[in-house]
Amino acid sequence: MAKDKILVIGASGQIGVELTQELRKIYGDANVVASDLREENSLLKGTGPYVSLDVMNKEMLHVQVIRQRITQIYLLAAILSATGEKNPALAWNLNMQGLLNVLDIARDENLDKVYWPSSIAVFGPTSPKRACPQQTIIEPTTVYGISKFAGEFWCNYYCWRYGMDVRSLRYPGLISYKSGPGGGTTDYAIEMFYEAKAEKDYTCFLKEGTYLPMMYMPDAIRATIELMEAPAEKISVHTSYNIASLSFSPKELYEQIKKEIPDFNISYQPDYRQNIADSWPQSIDDSVARNDWGWQEQYGLAAMTKDMLLNLPAGQQSANG
Repeated sequence: MAKDKILVIGASGQIGVELTQELRKIYGDANVVASDLREENSLLKGTGPYVSLDVMNKEMLHVQVIRQRITQIYLLAAILSATGEKNPALAWNLNMQGLLNVLDIARDENLDKVYWPSSIAVFGPTSPKRACPQQTIIEPTTVYGISKFAGEFWCNYYCWRYGMDVRSLRYPGLISYKSGPGGGTTDYAIEMFYEAKAEKDYTCFLKEGTYLPMMYMPDAIRATIELMEAPAEKISVHTSYNIASLSFSPKELYEQIKKEIPDFNISYQPDYRQNIADSWPQSIDDSVARNDWGWQEQYGLAAMTKDMLLNLPAGQQSANG
């Protein structure tokens, strides 16, 4: 039986770096091809094959899938919520056409599986604020959320129309010490950790009581791989699974960090991202993922905070700091 050969598109991004590293541990360095439009991330250099690739160039993408004998694609390239609001047409075009290109190629080449991440951004002001369920009112108000909502149903369509195995998670805000903020509304949490170590002072762009669903990156990577490795008969959701682990406010995160760094200070200057955050749920019900394929988080707020501060290089500022 031929070995799995995986292509990670957007491998130099926030999720891509750590997902590529973990996939290489499992499948072998040579069997996970990293790709991105950007320069190869320094953490990936020398660890396995890398190709410069634009997901919008369907012909070149198709050539690489055939040339590299790809059997699975993880499509992570996207323009996130806050960045997307600055250029809605670009965000829609990249987020939507990139997915359609991958789905078409995966269908034509009969690939085993495709992974594509959705987001809590699919939810909107009319969705339940607490314990937002798997199936509920979905009326997103950002172009990022609109593109993710549409993308979920394209994945579902290719599953039912062509019998493809496409899997997806609705990520909450993701927090990592290996990669900086990527233009998302939940990035305040990453910035706060960076500035606590670097400047001992942080100005938050959300109000102190703004609760949002969050997840520590090791849990997100593990969830992604567990979903992809689950038997097909365990998968009941072909749009995208709700997934959750943490829910906290900027004030709660600040107070947790202050236990470790007593001289850390914070101030609040809410900007346009506050409206985006206010449109999203404060917590997520992910019981379907837990029941279908056994999802279970490992990190709480205190454990994540200790691990972030332990591993984040001292004096390193965030991209927005």
